[in-house]
Amino acid sequence: MDQAPGTTARYPLRLTRRAALRLLGGIGATALLAACGNSATPTTTSATSSSSSAATSSAAASTSKAATSAVTSAAGGAASSATTSSATTKAASTAASTSRAASSAAVASPVASPKPVGEIGKIVIANSGVKLPTDKVTFRWIDSGDLKSLFYKKYFAAYHEAHSNITVQYDALPWAQINNIVPLGVQNGNAHDCFALPQTISAGQAVSESWVAPLDDIIPNFQEWKSRFPFGAFIEGVHVFNGKTYTFPVTSSKRYGHLLLYNTDYMQQVGYDPVKKPVTWDEFRAAAKKLTQQGKGNYYGFIIGGKDSGQFSGIVSDLARMAGASAGGDNIDWKTGEYNFTAPEYQAAIDLLLALKSDNSVFPGSLSLNGPEARSRMPQGVAAMILEGPWNIPQWPTENPNFKFEVASQPIPNNGNPVPLTYEETGANQEWVYAKSPNKEIAGDMFSYTASEDGQVAIAVASQGNLRPIFPKANEIALQSQDLDPHAREALDLFDKQVRLGPMPQVRNSDENQVYLELKHIHPDFGEVVQGIYTGQISNAKAAVKDLNDKMNAELDRAIKAAQGKGAKVSRNDFIFPNWDPTKDYTKEDYQALK
Repeated sequence: MDQAPGTTARYPLRLTRRAALRLLGGIGATALLAACGNSATPTTTSATSSSSSAATSSAAASTSKAATSAVTSAAGGAASSATTSSATTKAASTAASTSRAASSAAVASPVASPKPVGEIGKIVIANSGVKLPTDKVTFRWIDSGDLKSLFYKKYFAAYHEAHSNITVQYDALPWAQINNIVPLGVQNGNAHDCFALPQTISAGQAVSESWVAPLDDIIPNFQEWKSRFPFGAFIEGVHVFNGKTYTFPVTSSKRYGHLLLYNTDYMQQVGYDPVKKPVTWDEFRAAAKKLTQQGKGNYYGFIIGGKDSGQFSGIVSDLARMAGASAGGDNIDWKTGEYNFTAPEYQAAIDLLLALKSDNSVFPGSLSLNGPEARSRMPQGVAAMILEGPWNIPQWPTENPNFKFEVASQPIPNNGNPVPLTYEETGANQEWVYAKSPNKEIAGDMFSYTASEDGQVAIAVASQGNLRPIFPKANEIALQSQDLDPHAREALDLFDKQVRLGPMPQVRNSDENQVYLELKHIHPDFGEVVQGIYTGQISNAKAAVKDLNDKMNAELDRAIKAAQGKGAKVSRNDFIFPNWDPTKDYTKEDYQALK
């Protein structure tokens, strides 16, 4: 993982991963790739248009088509079309070819791909054994678009080419619309065949109210299909209910959302290179101050989407945990089973944000910006640094192709010894099958592919590496593709170095799902408390954090008792993992050692 893939034996030149990334620079297919982790541009795609290249064309043409389709969507069009501007296509193809030529000097991945490098990620519709309809059918699919739409637009076009009687209506819409459209469709009995679960509906509710169908009898060779996934991928109460599997993790959640993304030109002028040497907390503050002084009111050192309280909680939690606060992704110390917001590292991270504010290093008006609005300001040059996720990587080149940026580790503790961040593998981008869909066999056929090694590789390549396969081997194969963005490679490398799989009470004891269903959200939550401290509405930071910590632990105790009252065999001990080591992945053997 420390070296870039793609080299064959005929190239005597050997470059380090870093050198290869520098060689690629800002060129490559992503110059025209438009995708965003939280894009709100509504897109409706019909796979009826001519698109044979999705299944049969070269990797260059596929990359060009993805770039052009994305640009069309970003321009605000309500529908994407297979008919594209020849100039845009030519530019995308040229950029992709240049990227491939540069990356050919990179060092080979340790996992050999069964396909030639140029064929990696190519979508080929295989026969899953499902008996598909022979009449003309329109299969309807709705999700939030974003990065995954880069794959699904290609896949649905290829699917229609392989099965000309099946038209796929792909509705990639903002969550606000999904939250209304899906419930209304269920209510009226005409919901999409496959849909992303609305944010306002829990998985348990969707199952108990018969919104969705189990996959056990829909996906061919179901047990073999399910066995492809790594241990712990299917969680009771998340994917599985009452012994039936209703959804699955399409991609991995192995990442963190607060990488240091920065304006290359601005940062070079103050003498920092966070890619070469990650900045410490103190250096981060000093750099923000220098950058602000350098900007002379035209730009500032740091910007945050301060209107979203989740921005505050996420940044503080990630900084604190990497600095040594003993806690997992839920901010529970798995050694004690208690919430750990009172750890000194959390307060120190809050103090760091307050220091940036007191230095006047934060872009004015940050508190009026949400996350997407704040990150959209970066290509405009109003700030030098932001702590954000990898979804910006394909977005920014589209918003401003001339914008030069780099991807680096979030600020590390001053002692120079960062602790890996613990994540819980619940997966991402889950899709559900409508219980009354007349086309369940089509969904089963599609799911058979997306949860295959080839399908997982195709997802990674189509997203230029910004969506990580749930299958580790598929990720290794995808890294050999010549069409991955060098910034995406850098982010994946950072996640491999800085993120470790943590324990989950639901994996240890499936009855714990009942506890999570009982848990009630506490207000103000951690993000709201930190936001209040930052704005000055909360004057006693330590007291406010301790009060929240006590309330969170009390609520967990209450939820455990409530679950016990409903017959769940659970206890606080299920939340204690004495053998948890945040520097290592928590494995099946670690769970077994607790018995």
